Amino acid sequence: MSTLEVKAPFNQELIKEIPLATSQEMTEAIDRAHALFLDQSQWLPKYKRVEILENIVFLMEERADEIIQISAQEGGKPWMDTEVEMKRAINGVKLAVENIGHMKGEEVAMGHTASSANRMAYTMREPIGVVASVSAFNHPINLIIHQTIPAIAVGSPVIIKPAPTTPLTCLLLVEIFESAGLPAGWCTAMPCDNDVAEQLVTSPKVNFFSFIGSAKVGWYLRSKLSPGTRCALEHGGAAPVIIEPDADIKSMIPALVKGGFYHSGQVCVSVQRVYAHESIIDDIVEKMDTQVRALKSGDPLDKTTEVGPLILPKEVDRVHEWVEEAKAKGAKVVCGGKKISDFFYEPTLLLNPTEDCRVSTQEIFGPVVCLYSYTDRHEAIDRANALDFAFQSSVFTKNIDVALDTVKKLNSTAVMVNDHTAFRVDWMPFGGRDSSGLGLGSIPHSMHDMSREKLMVIKSDVL
Repeated sequence: MSTLEVKAPFNQELIKEIPLATSQEMTEAIDRAHALFLDQSQWLPKYKRVEILENIVFLMEERADEIIQISAQEGGKPWMDTEVEMKRAINGVKLAVENIGHMKGEEVAMGHTASSANRMAYTMREPIGVVASVSAFNHPINLIIHQTIPAIAVGSPVIIKPAPTTPLTCLLLVEIFESAGLPAGWCTAMPCDNDVAEQLVTSPKVNFFSFIGSAKVGWYLRSKLSPGTRCALEHGGAAPVIIEPDADIKSMIPALVKGGFYHSGQVCVSVQRVYAHESIIDDIVEKMDTQVRALKSGDPLDKTTEVGPLILPKEVDRVHEWVEEAKAKGAKVVCGGKKISDFFYEPTLLLNPTEDCRVSTQEIFGPVVCLYSYTDRHEAIDRANALDFAFQSSVFTKNIDVALDTVKKLNSTAVMVNDHTAFRVDWMPFGGRDSSGLGLGSIPHSMHDMSREKLMVIKSDVL
């Protein structure tokens, strides 16, 4: 039997060794979920789903510290931020309960042509079928909730493959779901190798595929989908920020620092490329430098830690390589720019890296923020839009006309005005466009995607 060693990013100490699912076990899990969906006598009625979800909320609240402890330990996100993630995850389940009541159809007008006379028509929503979810490491609690709870809420069986670095949180959450009354087979966690996971994509018994991870892997897996399988893909970005001369710098700096260094920058909408007008960039650099240097790196289980480790030592090496490349091409290192250890990288600010180096063209996914000066806002917008992926972005200004014009012209799924790029609540549309993804991943959007519409037409001579 193959096993997976789950190690703490903080020091690479072994937390636990768990078995990996075999190809046969994956086949059996898919077959079981498919059989549940085909047998409508086993479907969970709405009131039962509501009851189970309400029980899940209760158990998650009751076991919050346990979940936070495991998630912070295996994922490396500091306790203070994992605690916020925990609250979001609980709220996500509550959102699913609320939105069950909004999953409804409507009357389709009939009778206004001769061919549609004597008919009434109504739509309704029903489960889409088996949902397969492949998750990422960076939000071990909330991503699992987003990729399982909407399916459970609409009555679709779901199989989830957690990230190999953070499977323990997923296993604990699925255990909680079952303790809350969810019958076996309706949500199955399957830690496994990539070749086994690919069965979730290629199986014709899977009706919907949810993926969170790299664009390279996501688009590859989409190409492998069985005909008819729908999907949602959430990839990364290199979030741009445009700062106009009239921006409120004092209130802006803490937001940029939080948005850039939250979870060591391992966030798909983390602040990465900051374009500041040349008249204010020196002030911004000075103030950000002061606050970034003050950030406390350390043990994620320490409740005062602000910046944790990167998920794997090879990611520390990769980030350092990218920073060294930027330095060699002329970027100024304002602060940081060094490895603290094999597990940590210094929170880093780079000033005016060239547009062709990797810190400018690819998602850093590390504790590095790049600052660039600009003369003309439209030039900054063009530079912000220059990449082939787009997710969330920001503009800071007190001028409403400038804000609206910038929002209109930035190629982003969402533009934050006077806030950092990593803002999110779980009922708002959230997802990348272009190479950054396909579809939207809020709780309501996912519930809609994991269900489908059915039309009923009634013909009667008395109508």
